[in-house]
Amino acid sequence: MGPEILIPISMFLMIFGIVYLIYSTRNRERLALIEKGVDASIFLKGRNNGVSAWKVLVVNLAYLLIGSGVGIFIALLITTYTSLEDGAVYPSIIFILAGVGLLFGFNKAKDLDKE
Repeated sequence: MGPEILIPISMFLMIFGIVYLIYSTRNRERLALIEKGVDASIFLKGRNNGVSAWKVLVVNLAYLLIGSGVGIFIALLITTYTSLEDGAVYPSIIFILAGVGLLFGFNKAKDLDKE
């Protein structure tokens, strides 16, 4: 059992710790509000407003994949018709256009939320 196994174990423990902290803090906060006599309906506020989360996820994922695909195509064109090396062009163009795709997806999700 070498040090390679420690990385996945530590990642799992870190994710578990973060999720546990979020839920335990939320639970304590809700209990404190209930003890003070605040109406429990504030926990449900904002749940039915807006677009469902899966639609936003699908829109953002679609724009991310479109941006990545266009990035691969443009990187292929750049490496074919110029003397630039593949090692730097592909990741940079893909990440730039994937970010642009996520930006467009964010704006589209905001527009969906307005409707």
